[in-house]
Amino acid sequence: MATAEEEEEVAVEDLPEGEETEGGDETEAGAPRRPWGKGRMRSRVTWDLCWAWYQALPEAQQAQIARMGFGHLLSVRPFHLDVPYLEALRERWEEDCKAFIMPWGHMIPTLEDVAYLTGLLVQGEPVVGLERRDYHDDIAELLGPEFVAGRRRPIRSILLGSLSEAVGLRGRRRGPLETLDEFYAGVRGALDLGDRSEERSMRIFVSYLFGRLLFATQSSQMNCKFMLLLRDLAQAGRYAWGAAMLGHLFSLLPSSSQRSQSTRGFTPFLQIWRYTRFPMGRGTLVEGRQTMVPLMTRWEVAPDPRVTDRRAGDVRVTLDHYPHEQVVWTPYRGEADTSHPAVAAGRPLFDRHLLLLCLGTCEVLYLELVVRTLFWHQPAIEVPSLGREGDSRRRFFAEDRDWGADHGSTVAYWREGGEQVIQQRDLQDSSAYMEDYQARYAGRLRLDRRVMPESQAIRLLEGRLAEQEVELTRLRDEIRTLKEELARVRASGDLGASSSARPARGDLADRLGREEEWLLSRHRWRVCDCSSRRRSLVWRLRLRDFEGSGAEEAPGAAAVGPAGDAREDRLGVCLA
Repeated sequence: MATAEEEEEVAVEDLPEGEETEGGDETEAGAPRRPWGKGRMRSRVTWDLCWAWYQALPEAQQAQIARMGFGHLLSVRPFHLDVPYLEALRERWEEDCKAFIMPWGHMIPTLEDVAYLTGLLVQGEPVVGLERRDYHDDIAELLGPEFVAGRRRPIRSILLGSLSEAVGLRGRRRGPLETLDEFYAGVRGALDLGDRSEERSMRIFVSYLFGRLLFATQSSQMNCKFMLLLRDLAQAGRYAWGAAMLGHLFSLLPSSSQRSQSTRGFTPFLQIWRYTRFPMGRGTLVEGRQTMVPLMTRWEVAPDPRVTDRRAGDVRVTLDHYPHEQVVWTPYRGEADTSHPAVAAGRPLFDRHLLLLCLGTCEVLYLELVVRTLFWHQPAIEVPSLGREGDSRRRFFAEDRDWGADHGSTVAYWREGGEQVIQQRDLQDSSAYMEDYQARYAGRLRLDRRVMPESQAIRLLEGRLAEQEVELTRLRDEIRTLKEELARVRASGDLGASSSARPARGDLADRLGREEEWLLSRHRWRVCDCSSRRRSLVWRLRLRDFEGSGAEEAPGAAAVGPAGDAREDRLGVCLA
């Protein structure tokens, strides 16, 4: 898993200008620093330990944390992070309009996505409050005096490794061959809450959850301003944590897309959001989880080597040529609000202009750029005319400051529910918007490079073929399991099941037969489509080389043939 590379002992890395800088006493001397622009992008999310830690807590503490609004999210089993896809996606972030610049138009994760996918509350009190110059006394009171012992003041941040160390979990990370259940068993055996109170144990866990998952940065330390919100645990459930998570993610994407080698913010949400909008990559919906909430629980990300070896460059090309008609703008149609508590509570905000608040940051949600998510036609719109600016400056103050009091009008704007997005009902389609969009972002969209070289197209199709073969193998395994279940039902019926049960057995056989036929036919068609398109490109490449070399160089032109034949042989094995 991508997160397995993360150790809690790593030192604070170099941060971009304007990023939070932490107290020098928390940096471990001699820790290596990675230079900018080198190496592969990596994730700063430590999801495995957050999940296992929560599952190992006493039931009473789990129930209290669930009431705080984190129970649904922590029910999601961690999955592998699709790092190349996240890297290719973050490069498309445009700070001026707070949106991803995709070939088919602006795309923005919304509060509806947060509510459906994570189960986090998106409606409630804004996550704002007091920011102190020194948190020494607050840490001693809320977490325990051992967290400030021997540290010099002022204290503005806390090393995340010290939080896990306090409960016996420092250095715990999932091994490359270790299953999630095995890792959980180890965490459960090592967890030591000591004689501290339940309130302090929960604050320690939630603080770690904030620093390593919901509000992850590329630092191994957490700003203590989040901890003040946990003073009264009974009131923590009234905050709009989902909206704060999205605002925090928006505030970090600009620096992530420029110099940073780390994904920051809650990137698992971003990954599943992408799967629901333009399905591509390693994510698959798991059979039998259609009713599970939140929707992130329904997805599985397979670490298949045939897919994971691809580079971010290949993903960029895939995005450039992804069929526009296959983009899903309304993935939640048909879902019942009653099944999603966070959705039912947050629906009044899903068609509103909003400012997303997260303590010292304020980010704009330009919903009017993505009204196709509301099942409307998208009008052409000038981004500067939107007329709202956020404030993402993160800094420490020389004195205590109440951000909510200093920005009372912004807080009031959130509490009033923002502004209603107005639908333009006279539009017949979104063509005017797309013409303006393509003219504005011609350079970003690589419109002059939409015709790729045949060799690159072949490599792209081979990657897609590998994805489909992985999915086909998974479906065959599921069908084999269903057939075994059917055989057991038939065997039990032959041993003495009543005649009244026999029609149900027949219904099961019919259902399994229909599912098998539909699933296999769908993915066989996709495999055949990729294969036929690849063969067509191979022959076009051969013809071009033959015509370019001339008749007298026919033997040299024929040299392309074995390479093409080798590809066909390799893909033939895949399709067999």
